[in-house]
Amino acid sequence: MKLRNLVSKRYKETPADCVIASQALMMRGGYIKPVGNGIYTLFPITKRITAKIEKIIREEMNRIDGQELLFPVAMPASIWRESGRYDSIGSELLRFTDRSGADMVLGMTHEEASVHFVRDVADSYTQYPFMIYQIQTKFRDEPRCRGGLIRVREFTMKDAYSFHTSQEDLERYYKICYDAYNRIFFRAGVGDVVAVASDSGMMGGKVSHEYMLLTPVGEDTIVLCHDCDYRANMEAAPCIVHGEPGEMADLQKVETPNIKTIDDLCAFLKIKPEQTCKAVVYQENLTDKYVVAFLRGDLDINETKLRNYLKAEIHPAEITLESGLTPGFIGPKGLPEGVRVVYDASLKGINAVATGANETDMHYTGFNIPREMGEVEYVDVAKAYDGGICPVCGKKSIYTSRGIEVGNIFQLGTKYTESMGLTYVDQDGSLKHPIMGCYGIGVGRLAASVCEAHRDDYGPVWPISITPWHVHLCSLRADNEEVAAVSQRIYDELTARGVEVIWDDRSVSAGVMFSDADLFGVPVRVVVSPKGLKNGTIEISARDKSMQEKKPVAEAVDFVYDYVVSELAKLECRL
Repeated sequence: MKLRNLVSKRYKETPADCVIASQALMMRGGYIKPVGNGIYTLFPITKRITAKIEKIIREEMNRIDGQELLFPVAMPASIWRESGRYDSIGSELLRFTDRSGADMVLGMTHEEASVHFVRDVADSYTQYPFMIYQIQTKFRDEPRCRGGLIRVREFTMKDAYSFHTSQEDLERYYKICYDAYNRIFFRAGVGDVVAVASDSGMMGGKVSHEYMLLTPVGEDTIVLCHDCDYRANMEAAPCIVHGEPGEMADLQKVETPNIKTIDDLCAFLKIKPEQTCKAVVYQENLTDKYVVAFLRGDLDINETKLRNYLKAEIHPAEITLESGLTPGFIGPKGLPEGVRVVYDASLKGINAVATGANETDMHYTGFNIPREMGEVEYVDVAKAYDGGICPVCGKKSIYTSRGIEVGNIFQLGTKYTESMGLTYVDQDGSLKHPIMGCYGIGVGRLAASVCEAHRDDYGPVWPISITPWHVHLCSLRADNEEVAAVSQRIYDELTARGVEVIWDDRSVSAGVMFSDADLFGVPVRVVVSPKGLKNGTIEISARDKSMQEKKPVAEAVDFVYDYVVSELAKLECRL
């Protein structure tokens, strides 16, 4: 199509609220327009990109025997009550009532809908296993929208659900989906996405993986190992500490005026942070009951681990006078009754630590937890850290990186089929609950993540598999008859061969034309100019600067066509 007819607008300046490069480029390039917080209109250029991503996803899901269907966006609350998630999920789930007063929800995920569907269509073991999937609009009332399409409230997602009669069969198919996801990301041009072990969160299940695009602007922290292939999301990574137990010491209560932080305490007592025990205080959401987690002073609390251990939602505590807690001086000994206490595994085996004495301006030194508190349970509720011990190879080789989650897969087990009463008749005539897996990819987020991974200072550099067009044809001096005629022939011949061309024949300067071309990020640029035609050549270049040629006019179309076909083949795609 001709660029002059494209519904779009480019901007020279970056909007002030853009926090990452891909967001800035997509706003400047006329890809997205904000309608509300975390809600965007996608311009035609973006729809062309997401349509190609969806095509790749469909091909790979169909390749592993997926069957596409479409669930509703709005659902009655009754099926979410069956699963228990209507009450367990917080305000992220958008609840409303229809005109008759019935409770409704907007789907943020569709496990309930999938079980509701299968409940009436698969009642015999002979109908298993199978996988169903959809590409659908979803809504999650996300409190922390950021980064354009990276984290939004309304989004398009591919979600798939597999149903099995045994755990072994789920694990077999899980590996098939794992490989299919690797192919999807490779074909979309981000083959460096890594799969990491993750926390299942509200989805449930015991085994899950997230696919992460490693980038400094990612909001997820990934834990990796220098010496083996261990990878996990920070939420799921165990924290294995190394350190010396130290010497036993007598318990002493010492005056520490206005010493409320670990740094201040270490400076005051002339000790290291790993010789201290710090307290982090939360409250359970439903009961407001106080929870105090103790961990080694140099570590940070992992709220997801703590939440999973408590089996309760929590929030940072508001410490009142009535609580009996002494902020800045909280320790294990002398806590008020009713406070739930959690000891992190980092404290196990340490002979003496400094910790709060539960009195203003007072701390204990020489505090030995087993001696002072008796036998306690130690659980892992700390964040993994750089230089920590790898849980796989056992070396002190853990390091952290940042990443954007572009997909996830879960082994759900029978969490939903049991709660919602989905059964089938097994071979022996007994009723059993199917075992589920689920597999998600955010389409818009993947597009934005690709932009984040493939860009320069001037615009995106779209992989040819998902580019809005294959070729950007620039006619310098389109009012020149020869330029117009040659450009028309190139456009017609490439289009006839299936190559997608955006043709800029506007009466604008070369600077404006090339600036817009950079923002469009199309892989191949073809420049027709009076100067080139005078020499009998067409200038052809790659957006990523890997190729720049001047070809005779008669050879230009064949060269561009062969180049496009070759580049597509590298990503296992074709015209």
